[in-house]
Amino acid sequence: MAADLGELLVPYMPTIRVPRTGDRVFKVECAFSYDSPESEGGLYVCMNTFLGFGREHVERHYRKTGQSVYMHLKRHVKEKATGAAGGAIPRRRNGKVFLDLELNGDFNGDEYECEDEAKLVIFPDHFEIPLPNIEELPALVTIACDAVLNAASAYKKQEPDSWDDEIQVSKHARSLRQQDNGVKIPPSGWKCQKCEMKENLWLNLSDGAVLCGKWFFDGAGGNGHALDHFKDTNFPLAVKLDNLTPDIADIYSFDEEEAVLDPQISEHLQHFGIDIIQIQRNGTDNDHHNTDNTNNVRPRVSEWELIQESGMKLKAVYGSGFTGIKNLGNSCYLGTIMQVLFSIPEFQRAYVGNLQRIYDYSPLDPSTDFSTQMAKLGHGLLSGLYSKPPMKSELIEQVMKEEYKVLDWHQPKGISLKMFKALVSNGHPEFSSNRQQDAQKFFLHLINLVERNSVGSENPNDAFRYLVEERVQCCQTQKVRYTQKVDYLMQLPAPIEAASNREELIAYEAKRNEAEENMRAPPEPVRARIPFTACLQAFTEPENVPDFWSSELQAKSAGVKTSRFASFPEYLVVQIKKFTFVVDWVPKKIDLSIDIPDFLDLSRLRGTGLQAGEQELPDLTPPIVLPEDTRDNSMSSSDSTGIDESAAMQLAEMGFPLEACRKAIYYTGNMGPEMALNWIIAHMEEPDFAEPLALPTFMEPGPSVASSGLAATPLDNHPPEESIAILTSMGFPRRHTLQALKATNNNLERALDWIFTHTEREEEETSDALSDMADTTEPNDSAFSNANTHSDSTLSPDQDASDPRIKDGPGRYELFAFISHIGASTMSGHYVCHIKKEGRWVIFNDHKVCLSERPPKDLGYIYFYRRLSSS
Repeated sequence: MAADLGELLVPYMPTIRVPRTGDRVFKVECAFSYDSPESEGGLYVCMNTFLGFGREHVERHYRKTGQSVYMHLKRHVKEKATGAAGGAIPRRRNGKVFLDLELNGDFNGDEYECEDEAKLVIFPDHFEIPLPNIEELPALVTIACDAVLNAASAYKKQEPDSWDDEIQVSKHARSLRQQDNGVKIPPSGWKCQKCEMKENLWLNLSDGAVLCGKWFFDGAGGNGHALDHFKDTNFPLAVKLDNLTPDIADIYSFDEEEAVLDPQISEHLQHFGIDIIQIQRNGTDNDHHNTDNTNNVRPRVSEWELIQESGMKLKAVYGSGFTGIKNLGNSCYLGTIMQVLFSIPEFQRAYVGNLQRIYDYSPLDPSTDFSTQMAKLGHGLLSGLYSKPPMKSELIEQVMKEEYKVLDWHQPKGISLKMFKALVSNGHPEFSSNRQQDAQKFFLHLINLVERNSVGSENPNDAFRYLVEERVQCCQTQKVRYTQKVDYLMQLPAPIEAASNREELIAYEAKRNEAEENMRAPPEPVRARIPFTACLQAFTEPENVPDFWSSELQAKSAGVKTSRFASFPEYLVVQIKKFTFVVDWVPKKIDLSIDIPDFLDLSRLRGTGLQAGEQELPDLTPPIVLPEDTRDNSMSSSDSTGIDESAAMQLAEMGFPLEACRKAIYYTGNMGPEMALNWIIAHMEEPDFAEPLALPTFMEPGPSVASSGLAATPLDNHPPEESIAILTSMGFPRRHTLQALKATNNNLERALDWIFTHTEREEEETSDALSDMADTTEPNDSAFSNANTHSDSTLSPDQDASDPRIKDGPGRYELFAFISHIGASTMSGHYVCHIKKEGRWVIFNDHKVCLSERPPKDLGYIYFYRRLSSS
């Protein structure tokens, strides 16, 4: 028999590989579907590429590549017999078969056991060889099979960059001795015991001392009293009071001089009267707790219950369009965005409608192809294959046993987006981590990816794209300039001062301050109620333009800007600006509710262009900014520019470079540290962020410049040859590469976006466009937010709107979806979305999909409107 198997495999030996370092082995998820070893047909792993395929798709891979040998993995899960020996880990028939196979864990190891089987399958005859079969298989095949079976998850290679994976359990955690000194920590009003500081406070887990940290612990300020306390007492562990969670608190070991984990943090905090289990309900993610209760461990029960509709008997729904998405741990921001996008016909048509074509023309590694993974995701959500109702017999058995958990693993658990998340977050410092993220930022990130990957094909982004008309007026001359730019999302201000319960808010703030001073529990929070009309009014108000240069005066002047719609999109996305930055850079949420309308008419916000009686500002470019002698210039600039050095120092104390702080104060017109902080956040990734301030020098252009018709550009703006070489090596023409780099301040990633989102122009138009791009002023944080860097460039009002493609129409809309956030910050908490389907609101809460009883429309974060037909 051994000889027979050896002879059978001889023709295929050149195609069988042993996984090498860097090879990813996909043993959990099919590249074209969400089939897994637990699926009815199991999973087939190619023994050459190590890609996984479900039963439906393995034949396609065989026909496309000619690869014949696959390893078939199948897991059988069954309920344990009464009296069976159990434990936290299920029994396995072959202990080494799935040694490192990470499955979804939908079943309870105490109540279920699994039996794993693996075999080699040779196509096209489907000849099967059971594993392990060491004696009968050739040595190379045995080694390859063993390596595949024991390979780490394909996604573990994506995770080492995550900060969470680098933190180790402290050697002091399990042996920590806590003093019985009667210390109990109040829920708020914390102060450093030595300096009265209220920020960056750390609780020593040995004696309960509350002391301030050093700025380099987490970027916040402090006087180092927590470290001094360790030197005096040798009490090693401290936890940051501002960020308390059941599992992942910020813990520092002074003895080990690094951030650490404490598996017993709940017990250690309970010793000092902090009930971490109560905090668990406050703004945490269902599957991966991570919240931020700044100086307040009081659970926000109302928000938690209202948004998730807790306590109501919600009816589960199944079938096409009602498939949930598993939470991978702080991945709900991604899941909610994808649920909404694939409820939109344009995305359904672009990806699911073209499924077979996309699959047939997918690359050899479909796990790295954006269109393939989008089509796979859309099909998973819309096919109904992963959202089937429980069988009638199972429901009867549940009722008879009165145990709904016994057969819970039979219930739909949704689809797992591990492969999709690994692809769309690849190379992104935030989305590639395991931390919670801002759903709005991910939406714009995904729009960017769709834009890049839709060149030459149907672009579903057309449904969101619209033009913004910006009107800038010089306050001194009253002359105006109209420009247009592309956008995908409308940011709507939430003016707290317009709250209908303002007196109640003022009274609450006074009570809260009094409770904090007297070390008492804070009063019941009061939520601001803001009329939607007030938000629209705030949107229409003029705003100051920082660093405005008047082409009429040829000098800096005061300027104001208003924004209107030059076109209305087919689908309008509205983000409520309910987050603000606090001193430690954490975006903190303002607790508010807005009476969001089901029907919205924005027709009055359509731009009108240049009006009769208005005079245009001259079409002149700002003067040259000389980079020479910047050091001397920066030393004497405070007198000439009037920079508020005290405000700059205040920002520098937060850990920002001093020169960056001075520039922030200068470019925001000395309007205070808060405005300057917003400028810093928006510009901190720029290469010259920490460079000294270069003051404008007003010069007449030389003859060569005037005669050539080129606008003046910064002398040092010529792109580096290394960057040019990288882009030209991708096949882009050198002139487009130069144009893109100059338009994006030599930022490679932004330049690549620019190339993808700008069509090729005629040779004679290129120089004019280049000069316009190079002299475009830096956009400020307006009521609109750009999805791509190309939004920074402007389009003249008379330019053909077919490039970019705009689907203009009436400005009347109907609400069809919204995403809500639970928690104190976008960096923590949980996201839930509600979508209107077939006239009924449906709540999508990770893998749970139910009919909504009371959709909390007033507590949403991102709203999605569909344009009403003109009829």
